[in-house]
Amino acid sequence: MSSQDAREQILSRLGAHKPGPPPTVAPHLAWSAPVLAPAERTASLVKRMEAMRAEIRRTPEKKWKEALAQLLTDKGPATLAYGPGAWFAKDLKTLLAKSNTEAKPYAEDAEHFRDTLFGTAASITSVQAGIAETGALVLIPGPGEPRLLSLVPPVHIAVLRASDIVSTLAEALETLSSGTTMASNVVLVTGPSKTADIELTLAFGVHGPKEVVVLLLE
Repeated sequence: MSSQDAREQILSRLGAHKPGPPPTVAPHLAWSAPVLAPAERTASLVKRMEAMRAEIRRTPEKKWKEALAQLLTDKGPATLAYGPGAWFAKDLKTLLAKSNTEAKPYAEDAEHFRDTLFGTAASITSVQAGIAETGALVLIPGPGEPRLLSLVPPVHIAVLRASDIVSTLAEALETLSSGTTMASNVVLVTGPSKTADIELTLAFGVHGPKEVVVLLLE
């Protein structure tokens, strides 16, 4: 049989195949996502992220500037990269002007900003959602807050509103895509970068941030 004949046979069988009904799941085996109250969602996310060595700093939303100033004093980064499109960018610029941390706005394309970013001590990004079930942050990068911000500097500060914490990944995707086209790129952060490629020895910060600090606004 020639390769052309074999190909036609395969395509013929595929074309003749009629898909059957989707499999059904017995009611007692069906899984439903947990429905959590707001306080339960926050507690679950904090517990799971702390288990992955993320640091959580909780503060009333109206005092976020004071909390961030204290965080920068404690960590002491010489430079801080941020996206001009972040909701806090304008206030951040003012805040950094009064501190010992130099602002590094990510206002160029990646090719031109790359060397600056690799030499930056820390970065700060907004967070679109938190997932209580898995203890993960959902970041949707874009021109205003490029993806490399959360991947390159050794310290990543993530600003999350407690009101944006949902129960499950499915709920997060449904919420974030509601009424719009879903983003082409989504970053999930559960804590500092981790790898156990070599002799199964867990190492932090090899391929990304060594430290993740979540500023949780309540």
